[in-house]
Amino acid sequence: MPFYSDNMFLGLNSSSKKTSPRCEVLSAAQMREADRIAIEDGTPGYDLMMAAGQAVANVVHEHYPGHAVLVLCGPGNNGGDGFIAARFLQDMGHQVSALCLVPVINLKGDARRAYKDWGGKAPGFRDRPVMPENTVVIDAVFGTGLARKLEPVVMEMFDDVRETGWPVVAVDIPSGANGDTGKTDAAALKAAHTATFFRKKAGHVLMPGMDMCGDVSVHDIGIDDGVLSRTGFALMENDFSLWRERLPQPESGGHKYSRGHAVVLGGVRMTGAARMVSEAAMRTGAGLCTIVAGKAAAEVYKKGAAHVMYEPLVNYAGFISHLEDRRRNAIVMGPGSGLEDREGLQRAVLDALAMERPIVLDADALTCFWNEAGRLHDALHDKAVLTPHEGEFAKLFPGLEGGRVARAEEAARITGAVILLKGADTIIARQGRVSTVNTHATPWLATAGSGDVLAGIIAGLMAQGMEAFDAACAGAWIHGEAGVKKGPGLVAPDIIDGIPAVLRDLT
Repeated sequence: MPFYSDNMFLGLNSSSKKTSPRCEVLSAAQMREADRIAIEDGTPGYDLMMAAGQAVANVVHEHYPGHAVLVLCGPGNNGGDGFIAARFLQDMGHQVSALCLVPVINLKGDARRAYKDWGGKAPGFRDRPVMPENTVVIDAVFGTGLARKLEPVVMEMFDDVRETGWPVVAVDIPSGANGDTGKTDAAALKAAHTATFFRKKAGHVLMPGMDMCGDVSVHDIGIDDGVLSRTGFALMENDFSLWRERLPQPESGGHKYSRGHAVVLGGVRMTGAARMVSEAAMRTGAGLCTIVAGKAAAEVYKKGAAHVMYEPLVNYAGFISHLEDRRRNAIVMGPGSGLEDREGLQRAVLDALAMERPIVLDADALTCFWNEAGRLHDALHDKAVLTPHEGEFAKLFPGLEGGRVARAEEAARITGAVILLKGADTIIARQGRVSTVNTHATPWLATAGSGDVLAGIIAGLMAQGMEAFDAACAGAWIHGEAGVKKGPGLVAPDIIDGIPAVLRDLT
């Protein structure tokens, strides 16, 4: 009798099945607690292992039909998942070989049962069988709980796999990737696909672990969603389902002033930055936008987009006068400002913050405080969004320790502001909120002006009344989606051009 049923791909374990977003991201300890609660509530641990192994087998069979399979099993439950997958795949018609890191006599509990049910041999890692060219490897050595370096025999095996060029499917997370931080052993195998269970773990969404995982699919193995109220979760992965209901929508009786007026501090040399900020803000829905900049660049700004207004700035001390009209309800400072008059820029930023209006601070508006960060920290408030990259963040918050999430959360606690720490794994933190990580992006967004567009999108949302944290999360996702849609060859203006289509899809 086969180990699987003919309709196994109709279940939630099918990697192609579309399900509602599962945005909660767990730590390794929270996942262990979820397993424990499920077992305590009556689901046998071996049933969870069976479902996990079936999910892995489905992923392999779906993406690598006709391939031989080499399963690398570790000594714990991750290895047990691998043995279950081996048996499913063998019954599906794959040629399957399994290796075990430890002598199989040393396996315990459900992992030992899984090995016995597999029924095949599982020699050690140094006894690699001869496999055909079209082989796929299942990495079931260690899961999210590993927090030590890979041992030499595992490193040697992984080196052998790398030399073959065989694709890898990881069980839960690539062995050697830390499930809580994403830090990864240099010897770890990069996976083409990772099958994980119940919810993603932090290591799936934080670099470099995120990059090592390939395509991550999350599978239902029989743990009720209700356990999240007992385990908690470490992060949220950014998705439009988190904020779409609060996305600003124009009202039929509205007018340009009811949609907000963004004010952008422009520079006199790098004029493109402020122009991209302003156009992004208006494409995102702001009713009006004014660039305030020195007279030396007046002709450049006047010849820019016809729908963006320009007002001359005599000096930084006068910037505050351009904010007297309270309908000017969102501010962007920093992109392209320049640091020729650092003290003047500092004063303008502090004056603007004192008005306690929604404000986005980026680039030079942050780095001008690099050795006087306390002055900025004291002036910040919960309507402010800071959008630094790592270098700017380090100057603004020197001495903070830990990973990106911990440092962003501490910066949010210190300042009371929203911190959007840019990167492939953009972290959005605010005191009192579960931090969000935005992974919805493309490497093509790493281009000049991309950050300016992001600042403009966030400001455009806040001008329309969206709360700062939601605006930062929505802005990061919209920015990423526009980049994904454009793809190769993207330059910053392409992101602006793509905003309307993204908003149309969201509504």
